[in-house]
Amino acid sequence: MNILILIATILLPPLGVALKHGLGQTFLINLILTLIFFVPGLIHGIYVNFLR
Repeated sequence: MNILILIATILLPPLGVALKHGLGQTFLINLILTLIFFVPGLIHGIYVNFLR
């Protein structure tokens, strides 16, 4: 399951966050960061899913 979440986080960061944490506050933050620019959303997604 971690491989699937990693691939989803790299390709579409909000999807990876939603798979692991659901559609809550963390998802909305990641969605906004990804819409502003892809890289901040990617960094946030990796941080939330694997480092926190």
